[in-house]
Amino acid sequence: MLKSATPVDPRALAASLQELWSPRVIGELDDNYIKVAKVHGELVWHSHETQDEMFFVLQGHLRLRLPDRDVELGPGELFVVPRGVQHLPVAEQECLVLLIEHKATAHTGDTQTAQTRSLAEQLRDIG
Repeated sequence: MLKSATPVDPRALAASLQELWSPRVIGELDDNYIKVAKVHGELVWHSHETQDEMFFVLQGHLRLRLPDRDVELGPGELFVVPRGVQHLPVAEQECLVLLIEHKATAHTGDTQTAQTRSLAEQLRDIG
């Protein structure tokens, strides 16, 4: 994990990732992790029962499918998925995102798939 002693470029860090849908922690803010990810395709329907999740698009476009609507995000836009709300992140083209999540937030909530990443995996060095 990167320390905040030096400036970081979240977009460059996200672009350097080799794996899709595999967030990496780049910093901490109180009880939250700041993460970046490279995404394409769709993840899985899931929710985080006791934590909100913030998506900020660094590059590309991201659709967050919710039970009652779709939220479309472009570069520089963010959306907070409220705790307990089912959501399905979808990127029709490669997209770079920054996430802010509570340290206790599981990658895909209670849903486990081959795409699910453990916290240990998310804490691995990027380079």
